[in-house]
Amino acid sequence: MGSYAISVNGQTHKVEAPEDMPLLWVLRDLLGLYGTKFGCGAGICGTCAVHLDGDLVQSCALPISQVGNKKVLTIEGLSKDCSHPVQKVWNDLDVPQCGYCQSGQIIAAAALLAKKPKPTDTEIDEAMAPHICRCYTYVRIRKAIKQAAGIKTNDQETFRKISQSTSEAEVHA
Repeated sequence: MGSYAISVNGQTHKVEAPEDMPLLWVLRDLLGLYGTKFGCGAGICGTCAVHLDGDLVQSCALPISQVGNKKVLTIEGLSKDCSHPVQKVWNDLDVPQCGYCQSGQIIAAAALLAKKPKPTDTEIDEAMAPHICRCYTYVRIRKAIKQAAGIKTNDQETFRKISQSTSEAEVHA
């Protein structure tokens, strides 16, 4: 057991935890921040993504002992009223389907835009590739990132077709 003072969403918290306890469980179990979700537990799906000093990390694979003095930003800290551009367009475009992976997707998109305010399609695809969406909303995710960046999208027809086929599938389900 160790004693740690960690900065999460602009507030310092003192926690007692085993040194190998993943940051994800510190956030959820010790601090009551449930927005960051558990996905694979191996740091490969992106569901548990958070910012650590502005860099994207998978919180399920990061032991609390390695956080140190770095600042953690979770989905709850991105904005208190969903006013962050990524959160706004995510809602406006109805990006989530089941929604489970979306806190990791949104955090990843915000990290990308903080580093590359006008990303290309290739840069978006590369940044978002480690984040798995089992509902396959990747076209909507790219469109939302581009809209948040103020970039006009060229995939309107693709988006319309996917949205239409999704709606038809729901009608027949």
